[in-house]
Amino acid sequence: MLREAVYHRPKNNYAYAYDEKTIHIRLRTKKEDIDAVQIVHGDPYNWADGHWQTEQKPMRKSGSDELFDYWFATLEPPFRRLRYSFLLQDGEEQTVFTVKGFYDEVPLDDTAYHFCFPFLNSIDVFQAPEWVKDTVWYQIFPERFANGDSSLNPEGTLPWGSTEPTPTNFFGGDFQGVINHLDHLEKLGINGIYFTPIFKAHSNHKYDTIDYMEIDPQFGDKETFRKLVKECHKRGIRVMLDAVFNHSGYYFEPFQDVLKNGIDSEYADWFHLREDKVVTEPVPNYDAFAYVSSMPKLNTENPEVKNYLLEVARYWIEEFDIDGWRLDVANEVDHAFWREFRQTVKEAKADAYILGEIWHDSMPWLQGDQFDAVMNYPFTNAVIDFFAKKNISLEQFKNQLSHVQHMYPVSVNEVAFNLLDSHDTPRVLTYADGDKRAAKLMYLFQLSYEGTPCIYYGDEIGMTGGEDPGCRKCMVWEEEKQDQELFSFIQKLISLRKSEPAFGNQGRFSFVDYGEQVLAYEKKSDEQSLLFLINLTSDSISIEDASPSRIVGGDQNSTVKGKKATLSPSGYLILEKK
Repeated sequence: MLREAVYHRPKNNYAYAYDEKTIHIRLRTKKEDIDAVQIVHGDPYNWADGHWQTEQKPMRKSGSDELFDYWFATLEPPFRRLRYSFLLQDGEEQTVFTVKGFYDEVPLDDTAYHFCFPFLNSIDVFQAPEWVKDTVWYQIFPERFANGDSSLNPEGTLPWGSTEPTPTNFFGGDFQGVINHLDHLEKLGINGIYFTPIFKAHSNHKYDTIDYMEIDPQFGDKETFRKLVKECHKRGIRVMLDAVFNHSGYYFEPFQDVLKNGIDSEYADWFHLREDKVVTEPVPNYDAFAYVSSMPKLNTENPEVKNYLLEVARYWIEEFDIDGWRLDVANEVDHAFWREFRQTVKEAKADAYILGEIWHDSMPWLQGDQFDAVMNYPFTNAVIDFFAKKNISLEQFKNQLSHVQHMYPVSVNEVAFNLLDSHDTPRVLTYADGDKRAAKLMYLFQLSYEGTPCIYYGDEIGMTGGEDPGCRKCMVWEEEKQDQELFSFIQKLISLRKSEPAFGNQGRFSFVDYGEQVLAYEKKSDEQSLLFLINLTSDSISIEDASPSRIVGGDQNSTVKGKKATLSPSGYLILEKK
């Protein structure tokens, strides 16, 4: 037993309140080192005859990655107080892991030996909006989705889709174009739209904000946006906007004043200036997004900046009834600001969704006082590497996904924003080098995984595109140019996510071992158990002990006869287990 690998921390993703009565406990051990774990637990004030009174409960192995096994248990302490330790067993020995180290027997003469969850205060429970768990998002880059009002076209606007996108060209996408095509989204099964920035800005991508309180005139006016939100809500579609609070744009009035007056500007402390006079080229002498001089970093510790941005957050919720904020470059803004941001947003709309753009381990932002979720790029990278690039093995894929699952509490994973691509990355089909079968399997996995999935506009009809700006092509609306079969495939998966209890977030995800040629995983809920089988080879594969009670889905060439399932090349089956 490698004791150095045994790890637990009574906070964060290892011990947390799942709801007002339930505590989740995790333990990490060396991979394939421990045979069984019992959690020894009790109320710290429950004593009899000079001994602390405890109970034991088996922990289940919830997953493994390259180096570690993870163990999991749920507890419902009747008085909401908890002390606990872990009884570990392998084939040769037994030991008790406590906050003070390892012991041969459970120490019962002093609760100070044991890990402490002092009290389950309901106000401390991480609470993300319930509706997000059942939401399938659709990301829209407004400039490229649809041109519904040509009178709004910026100067130099090009005919729709007439040429490849560049960092500077315009095609006239607007809000009316979105309104005109809401039927398309409703037909697909979408019930959430994530818009990249809509506020007044200089660029076509709008991440260089000029005025956070105004709609960019190329998209329409506030009344058109109000109509758009109302039309979405009529169809059961939530609306999330993109907030760029890390930096402003070059033409943001306070920054223009700083450019003119330098350190003497009344707005000098709105930014992070390092010299009296501002220099933009070749490298800015002030903090900016990356080294982009046109995106100066805002000083969110400045009370005026903070109050301005918090008013922005409140205004668009209260005036237009939006349902969430996606926060750009969220990891570079101070935690104190995000705590006040959460309070402001939740006061305006208690069930608004707060999503941070963070590409790495985000536990510091996900403790209930800042964000509801982050964009789940570790999930994205694993899926792309495995299905599209095919540069990791099945074992590596399972290890990476298991690691992602155990990075955060279950309550966080249920609302994690799971994307395959976006305006910042190549498109799914391009990643897959045009292999539509691989793309389909990625959508199958994404839409049956825990969390809240997002589809990038146009992917559902087979659009392609490389790195930015290639991934920002105009949406294809000519039906004869759309891949209707791919649309129907994704539409069916979204329908299954809504109709089959275990398919979505009600189902607990776990991998199943059917060898190196089949990706297999289960989704289990209180009502249902589903088995997903995906053939990773170019040959047919037979599985002898499938024994389903019902075939929920599959490609047209994969079959089940009796207990035997046959998967076609790159085929799949979704089976309900007895």
